[in-house]
Amino acid sequence: MKTIGNIIWFVLSGLWLGISYLLAGLIACVTIIGIPFGIQAFKMACYVMWPFGRTLH
Repeated sequence: MKTIGNIIWFVLSGLWLGISYLLAGLIACVTIIGIPFGIQAFKMACYVMWPFGRTLH
């Protein structure tokens, strides 16, 4: 069930959210102060693309 939910989520909105987080992470990594925020944005990009069955730590 998680796999079906992830596929539906990815097709409908996960792809665009993931691209948005990746772009935000790249922009944040331009400055030294923004690098930690950029790294977290990259982690969130992976999470929002396939959210079902994952936990945040």
